[in-house]
Amino acid sequence: MTDIAMIEAARLRLDGHVRRTPLLSSPFLDEMAGRRVFVKPECLQHTGSFKFRGAWSAISALDPAVRARGVIAFSSGNHAQGVALAARMHGIPSVIIMPFDAPRMKIENTRAFGAEVVLYDRAKEDRDAIGAQLSQERRLTLIKPYDEPLVIAGQGTTGLEIAEQAAELKIDKADVLVPTGGGGFLSGISLALAAKAPGFSANPCEPEGFDDVTRSLQSGQRERNASMSGSLCDAIVTPQPGEITFPIMSRLCGTGIVVSDDEALHAVALAFSRLKIVVEPGGAVALAAALFHGSQLGPDVIAVCSGGNIDAEVFKMALDRHPL
Repeated sequence: MTDIAMIEAARLRLDGHVRRTPLLSSPFLDEMAGRRVFVKPECLQHTGSFKFRGAWSAISALDPAVRARGVIAFSSGNHAQGVALAARMHGIPSVIIMPFDAPRMKIENTRAFGAEVVLYDRAKEDRDAIGAQLSQERRLTLIKPYDEPLVIAGQGTTGLEIAEQAAELKIDKADVLVPTGGGGFLSGISLALAAKAPGFSANPCEPEGFDDVTRSLQSGQRERNASMSGSLCDAIVTPQPGEITFPIMSRLCGTGIVVSDDEALHAVALAFSRLKIVVEPGGAVALAAALFHGSQLGPDVIAVCSGGNIDAEVFKMALDRHPL
């Protein structure tokens, strides 16, 4: 199981390969939220998403002979790109299984990083079954998007950075809001914060209709989403919390916050106008939670913007609906 030692070891493997993203702030956002809001822009990470951290962590830890055969992954786009780039940087082949309705930019970028892309219908086909079959046939190592200890460890390096950066700002207590799908990012950050910044509370943020983690934390068991499509926040739409991640989240995480697609789009527009960063809707749900659902939050909030791979038409929609 992932622990702080694994996260610190992942950080050593990532050193020189991953970007240390900053903490950003804006007095306009502070005034809107009624509290101090700091933003961790993982949209500035390689491939435009935190997912590169977990991909590099997992691939770099493989036995060289196993790694040379190549890797396989399934993803709606951000994990796909992270694995594809990390594989290319290691000089090995990669196969990525993606839903056919994933954003065009994510599919094209994944191919541009050198991966073989296999498309599937997420409403009718089982990506796990497809991945298992291809993995066995081609002797590829499956890099899971969240239910993999080495991936969780890589994502946890974000939490190490948050703890260090908050300490530099003399913040010893804060609510850390994290866009959450299967829970690998939130689990890694939670583990890092529990060890390095115990005064911090990590909370999942999800889109309406796809709030499986929030409901699972309330019920005490893994709940499933009724649908696998229908949200602009495609990057964090997953069937249910992971088997590995759910116990970590249950032990360490606070209450979930659920936002609407329009609130996520509003956060996309505000991130662009006030912070000069480009964020996709799924990556903006934590900022939306900080700005529009602050009643349960303390005076200091750190919102992670997890990804920035947004199609031009969706970005235009955000700016049209919420003019600057």
